[in-house]
Amino acid sequence: MRGFLPSAWPLAMPSFVALSMGFLLSPADAASKRDEISHKYITKTKITSRDSVRLVPPLKVDANDITARQSGNLRHWGVFNAGNGAASGFGPVAPYGQARWAEDWSFLVRQTPAKRKQDWFNTLKHISLTDDGTIWLSLSGESRLRYIFETQPLLGTAHVTNASRVLLRNQYGADLHMGQHVRVYVQLLNAEAGGSNTYGYQTGLQRERLDLQQGLIEVHGRILGADTGVIAGRQLFLDAPQSMQSVRDLPNVQQTWNGVRGYAIWKRTRLDLFDFAQTNVEPVGIFGNGVNYGGRLFGAYSSTALPKFQFLGKAGQMFVDVFYLGYLYSGANAALPKAAIGQVQAGSTRRDSFGARVWGKAGPLTLNLDGIYQGGTFRPANSGATRPVHAYAANASVTYSETGLWGAPVAGMQADIFSGGNYSKTNGSVGTFGAPYVAAPPYNDSTLSLTSQNLIGVGPIVQAAKGTVHMRIHVPFFWRESTSDAVYGVNKTYSFRNNLHGGFIGVAPQAQIAWSFRRHWTWTHDLEGLALSRGMRQAGAKSGLFYMQTLTFEF
Repeated sequence: MRGFLPSAWPLAMPSFVALSMGFLLSPADAASKRDEISHKYITKTKITSRDSVRLVPPLKVDANDITARQSGNLRHWGVFNAGNGAASGFGPVAPYGQARWAEDWSFLVRQTPAKRKQDWFNTLKHISLTDDGTIWLSLSGESRLRYIFETQPLLGTAHVTNASRVLLRNQYGADLHMGQHVRVYVQLLNAEAGGSNTYGYQTGLQRERLDLQQGLIEVHGRILGADTGVIAGRQLFLDAPQSMQSVRDLPNVQQTWNGVRGYAIWKRTRLDLFDFAQTNVEPVGIFGNGVNYGGRLFGAYSSTALPKFQFLGKAGQMFVDVFYLGYLYSGANAALPKAAIGQVQAGSTRRDSFGARVWGKAGPLTLNLDGIYQGGTFRPANSGATRPVHAYAANASVTYSETGLWGAPVAGMQADIFSGGNYSKTNGSVGTFGAPYVAAPPYNDSTLSLTSQNLIGVGPIVQAAKGTVHMRIHVPFFWRESTSDAVYGVNKTYSFRNNLHGGFIGVAPQAQIAWSFRRHWTWTHDLEGLALSRGMRQAGAKSGLFYMQTLTFEF
């Protein structure tokens, strides 16, 4: 194996120390009540490379109340605790958040010493720094070891076969609470990568010797009857449709943003305003990351909780969201394909996405419906007239759960459409939907070989859980929305043009199984096979197999 830099190993060593301590210091009662978790206390987000399974302590809550605080370290968002806090706009917390600063461990001071000692790491989650406890510190950490094998990366266009990658990531943070209204959060990152027949792992997406992953200050309080706050600095952002963007967790380095967001959460309505510039992760030196002002995200997101209801004898809670997402970006993501094979028109683009979403639970049904219109402009890099953008996307998923059966199975369908354009046109409107900031990896396909542009996807979803084991299967079939447009991957426009006939791309059966075998530990396996159509293969694309194994330790 090659690729690991000897000079970087001193920075990687703490992760192995942490992994060892986590295993040795976990209490002997690993099969205790907390770890004997039934399916109703397992919350699944759309599976991300953060391993999708959120194991939630079995608190005494109403199993039919989806807004109950199922995880003790959730902040008090009321009805927006749905989805273990995801409805609040800060991502799920169950028991650990994608954004670690979204966690609230103040409840530990109300527990008895015997209760707190059931988990040794509780001593790190709430450290009082003053006698009255108004100033306190919470420490968090993650060490993730990941192995990825691909037979034909990027539909065979990466020019390597049987690529193996070993990725190691360490993220450790400190959350300082200074009274009731001010907190400061800092998270550091070290990332290593190596392997054989590799491609692209040398970039800042996989390697960081030591850098500031997140650094923010939050000021919050009660204003006009709402829990209101301002968060400024470098931070994760999760208040957007997963079909459009995510925290980009498949590689080692997550996608963070630099700027400010303000939020207000009332009893049944919330509002989020934000203005960010993307973090530039390309420098791999120590604390070398900067700000990419060419990648911008700004807008507003509002969510309203509808009245609770009963459906088929079970509780229901639906939400209606309205949002505007503004993107400014350039480079490979913004370039438009030309008719000539492999050629693109460079430029920059602004995308104004106006959308609405209806989602939640209706008894045994879980629903998600959204529609997006995308306007904006495309500016050629050298010369030529500015072109308007008229694009759209529509997404739907419906699943039915049967908690009375073994494994509490869930089954349903997911369907998506992302508009395409016409690579033969050099003027007039641009019809290709823009999703530059990486949809959640499994939303379309786990390999990121396909993305939310010029794409139709339809397929069944099945999932089940028993104890601390969770399984999910998704079998999407893909087509091009426009046969006059290219096939797109994440940060990539494939060179297939008129030599590609027909709209059918192929089928990508995907399976994931995750086992939380011990407190703080999760072992996950992802498998995907991409079987391409005859037209794709004749154009030069290659079918392939993807396997990913991930061992994660968190506290």
